[in-house]
Amino acid sequence: MSIAAAWETAVERGANDFWCTLEDRRLGLLPERDAPLLFAALGRLTVGGDDPAGRAALLAVLGRAYRRHGLLPHAATIGDALLAAVARHARPLWTSRLADAWERAGRRADEAVRRAAARAGDGPAWCPAEVIGHDRPCDTIAILTVRPWQRLPHQPGQAVPVCTPRRPGRWRWLSPANAPRPDGTVELHVRAIAAGAVAHSLVHDVRPGELLHLGPPRDAGLRLDPSARRDLLLVAGGTGLAPLRALVEQVAAAPDGRRVTLVVGARTFADLYDASALDKLQRAHDWLTVVPAFSHDPAAEPAEQGDALTIALDHRRPDGDVYVCGPPPMLAGVRLRLLAAGVPAERIHLPTVMVL
Repeated sequence: MSIAAAWETAVERGANDFWCTLEDRRLGLLPERDAPLLFAALGRLTVGGDDPAGRAALLAVLGRAYRRHGLLPHAATIGDALLAAVARHARPLWTSRLADAWERAGRRADEAVRRAAARAGDGPAWCPAEVIGHDRPCDTIAILTVRPWQRLPHQPGQAVPVCTPRRPGRWRWLSPANAPRPDGTVELHVRAIAAGAVAHSLVHDVRPGELLHLGPPRDAGLRLDPSARRDLLLVAGGTGLAPLRALVEQVAAAPDGRRVTLVVGARTFADLYDASALDKLQRAHDWLTVVPAFSHDPAAEPAEQGDALTIALDHRRPDGDVYVCGPPPMLAGVRLRLLAAGVPAERIHLPTVMVL
């Protein structure tokens, strides 16, 4: 048995043992309702195997949890409680060799959490959010509307760690597609990808009435400069549209005379999943121009055929800022292409975390 297999056998049943051990050792700093989330997150970090973006999201949550509840002085006790819970539920296949492997992995996880806690800000580590809307505009994409139990302090362009109880301990960065709303609801755009367990569950399994957990918002390289009033060229691919649409809503909330061009890339017209919302925004604001870019649609107008960045450069204004967000193949080489086109480096804004 591997430490990953041992964890899988324990994740469903070990949280209560974990909590009881902490209580027995008079470590009641963590509310009981949060123990399963901490147990799942620590176990997932110890097992490893997440992609770098998923690991960063997990550490953002754990670092905030340890800071919020004053857990750092008790990290060794918490690690022992995690080990004991996993060992109990992995019997009779638990061996001394497996215990040694888990302890080594646990020390690495402990060091990573300590570094994350040193960087973490104040505030809650996570907040429950009820799914109140789940739309599937196409087979691989879902638009989720969630209502956090307490207002999420997010700003347009930020990213938020998201977890579903269907995938314990797995956190994924998503970027809200809206500026903060009076009712506090948050819209999330998710594409199911082959290697993404969380994304697959959010698209295909989660239903209204379920709870998700949202971690602390984090700057992702896509926020507007509050002191600038330059025109904006926004270039989106796939669900990379979400943070850029939030920027449009931010400008709409306080128009300042700037012009905004939003180029939305898709393979075909059928893949333009948020077309109705984009049309509504464009009709409401004369400073906004929405330009579709279809890479594989021969029926598209000639000016709309091609990759999103090539079409976007035809709409670039010399003194504007350029924001680009999309899947990794789209982002590869984007900075070099923009620099070659004459865009100053300080006017180029790309995501610093994978928010798709």
